[in-house]
Amino acid sequence: MIDRDGYRPNVGIIITNDKNQVFWGKRIRQHAWQFPQGGIQHGENPEQAMYRELYEEVGLMPEHVEILGRTREWMRYEVPQSWSRRESRGGYRGQKQIWFLLRLVGRDCDVCLRACAHPEFDAWRWNDYWLDIQAVIEFKRDVYTKALNELVRYLPEPKIKCVCSPHAHDLVRV
Repeated sequence: MIDRDGYRPNVGIIITNDKNQVFWGKRIRQHAWQFPQGGIQHGENPEQAMYRELYEEVGLMPEHVEILGRTREWMRYEVPQSWSRRESRGGYRGQKQIWFLLRLVGRDCDVCLRACAHPEFDAWRWNDYWLDIQAVIEFKRDVYTKALNELVRYLPEPKIKCVCSPHAHDLVRV
């Protein structure tokens, strides 16, 4: 389903942990890291598509996450012709995305990259929220930057672990 401007509706998913680190997935058989994302199917709204893609790509169910926020407007990026199949080009220009910021309330072991028959990732890791944007494929960098900047306001304070310090009233982040 491509809109009249040539963009396929899509959702992007930023999953955070209690330290405000983000889930970073490695594309199968590639050395490319990215956030989960995927198309919105006919009849789905963005939230429904997000939950479907979350399960298909990461194996997480709705009870494993909490929605912290989402982008207000569509964010667009163009896919270079060399990256898309020639037969599928038609009027296709790229993707328009609604981005969701989620908090993992489940456990790391709830992540299952093999939940579906056609996995998209073969490895994953937690990364700082303000990741090195140079690690993102060039044509997606602007959208990643915009999504991270818009959604950062929804991040709760990271959990801190209290440890003894020489000064009884000081909290030390670990």
